[in-house]
Amino acid sequence: MPIIYHKNIDQHSVLAIWKIEETEEELLAGLQLKQHEHDIISSLNSGKRLLHWLSTRLLLRTMLNTTEYIDCKFDEHGKPYLVNFDYHISLSHSYDYAAVMISKDHPVGVDIELIKHKIKSIKHKFLSDLELAQKQIGDNTDGLYVAWCAKEAVYKWHGKKGLEFKQHIHIKPFKLKNEGSLNALVELPSGTRELTINYFKTKDGYMLGYVAGNS
Repeated sequence: MPIIYHKNIDQHSVLAIWKIEETEEELLAGLQLKQHEHDIISSLNSGKRLLHWLSTRLLLRTMLNTTEYIDCKFDEHGKPYLVNFDYHISLSHSYDYAAVMISKDHPVGVDIELIKHKIKSIKHKFLSDLELAQKQIGDNTDGLYVAWCAKEAVYKWHGKKGLEFKQHIHIKPFKLKNEGSLNALVELPSGTRELTINYFKTKDGYMLGYVAGNS
């Protein structure tokens, strides 16, 4: 289980990325599963979807450093949570990688994506005209992925349906780097909140964004 990235984000929060190189059988061997989880596995069939499901659970187990059974479920909004551990969590995966973020203290959100040029064809669906006018986003593939990962991370951090990428999450101008941060204004039911989202690009062409903070 090669963890290629591990970082303490703050005193209470940790982020890790794992490159998926194991078979389904090898991943299964490291997990304790109950019938409802075996039912999920059966519904996923074989392939990347199953490898993603298994790898995020095994990475979560590794980060929590426990031999106890971990019951990871999803609430009515689709946000993952742990039944028997007092942690906030966020899960993401893309092709050959899985990413998990955990925190003892506050909500977290993480998103990892393989960078592809086809994102240009959907940019108007998740970005406003003001955001697209920013030169570091506009027609820049890396900038578009930074914006997407940032908004996805914020959505997962919030953890409730109804938050629209284009209407409610607004990326402020930032300097595009291979690793950096940006601020976003988020229109929440409780009022507008400004969040700082960190991001970085991997050497093999993935973009990752993450956020941690009180909701």
